[in-house]
Amino acid sequence: MSKVHEYNVAMSCSGCSGAVQRVLGRLPEVEQVEIDMEKQKVYVTSSLSGDDLLTTIKKTGRECSYVGVKQ
Repeated sequence: MSKVHEYNVAMSCSGCSGAVQRVLGRLPEVEQVEIDMEKQKVYVTSSLSGDDLLTTIKKTGRECSYVGVKQ
């Protein structure tokens, strides 16, 4: 079952958010990625675990942390 996972991700430009979008977009289990640059938040709709998604976001070199499942 898919859930919406929330992350804090340090992004200063569209290149940063684009990198996050690209690495998550490569995962077939990711249904949707929503990025809020102003709040430095990334919301990922996926059946993967929060930790698996965090590991993927970390591949961009951005500082990030897992907030939890969005209610």
